[in-house]
Amino acid sequence: MQINHDLSRRCVIQTHTLDWHASPAPGVTRRLIERDGGEAARATSIVRYEAGARFAPHSHPLGEEILVLDGVFSDEGGDYPAGSWIKNPPGSAHAPASAEGCTLFVKLRHLDPHDTQQCVLTPDARHWRPGLVPGLSVCPLAEFGTTHTALVRWAPGTRFNPHQHWGGEEILVLDGVFEDEFGRYPAGTWVRSPHRSHHQPFSSEGCLIWVKVGHLGG
Repeated sequence: MQINHDLSRRCVIQTHTLDWHASPAPGVTRRLIERDGGEAARATSIVRYEAGARFAPHSHPLGEEILVLDGVFSDEGGDYPAGSWIKNPPGSAHAPASAEGCTLFVKLRHLDPHDTQQCVLTPDARHWRPGLVPGLSVCPLAEFGTTHTALVRWAPGTRFNPHQHWGGEEILVLDGVFEDEFGRYPAGTWVRSPHRSHHQPFSSEGCLIWVKVGHLGG
């Protein structure tokens, strides 16, 4: 299966408009944002667990990244409330579940095989630091090689400098409205900008985004 798989193309998806598709686990459904492969695929998805749903134990040969959007996600490592971010490195394994139900943003099979560090950041452990322009706050999540992942908070009226993305950029808008010269992106919008793309982002009303850069080639 191939969905928005060409990493050289810019892509904008309103994830709330996508259909839900069944997964191998009862009570777990997915909105497919991008995918290249069968059930074992490089993939980006919104994943919904009904209350009591669980997956059988399984491994992640090329890693997994999870951002909990609502509810509480669980595995052998603990319970992760909304706002938690988890990076399971290549070769890791777990048996995920949700007692009360949850919605997740999930990326599969996209990590470097040498990126072996597991990371967990719950909302109460977030550390915000000033960004490169006034009104911008950054909470780093992970970095490896050229890849950097963070949460970025934009105060209303914040404007960033024009810049180019070496290795591309991927954004999920979590709250508010993110903008650039190409359009407005409300909460739930996923934007992928390829290697060497450029723009001048801003937010008139403020927003919170998840952002990953440097992972799309170059």
